[in-house]
Amino acid sequence: MVLCVWPGVWAGSAGAAQAEIGALPEFAVKSAYLYQFTLFVEWPEESLGNPSDPIVVCVLGDDPFGPFLDALTQKTSQSRPLQVRRVRQVRNAGDCHVLFISASERDRMVTILASLSHRRLLTVSDMEGFAGAGGIVEFVPVEKRVRFGINTEAARKAGLRISSKLLSLATIVSRGKSEGGEP
Repeated sequence: MVLCVWPGVWAGSAGAAQAEIGALPEFAVKSAYLYQFTLFVEWPEESLGNPSDPIVVCVLGDDPFGPFLDALTQKTSQSRPLQVRRVRQVRNAGDCHVLFISASERDRMVTILASLSHRRLLTVSDMEGFAGAGGIVEFVPVEKRVRFGINTEAARKAGLRISSKLLSLATIVSRGKSEGGEP
């Protein structure tokens, strides 16, 4: 299983955490990152519910992950089971903790982000300019590797705390620009 190899990757250098797109299918790599994000993000207690409630990872729009994301349901994160859902409308993402916004939603990206601005939700996408537009995590291909940028201000507004370990692997993005290279 692809996801089993990832915890060791995060313990290494930032260079080691930049997964090669060619070595594994791109969305297998991105699924593994989504799992890792659940380990290194802290949600406010009230948004997680009871200790036995799952952390819910959702995909809004067309699903590019397929079975790679479904493999998360065999995992736990922060002593909670993981659940995966696909949603077609933002209003159906009410119990999601992580929301991957698919490229199929590009024309509605700004509207979607505005409607989620009050939510305790980790928004993730691979759409160019996503983090600069107010999303929290943006996947970026760099030299055949999957990297990511994090908009720390958007995370703060969502009430999320992101581990310094995760931040050390990311490019920090502020509204409209990035610091430290790509995105």
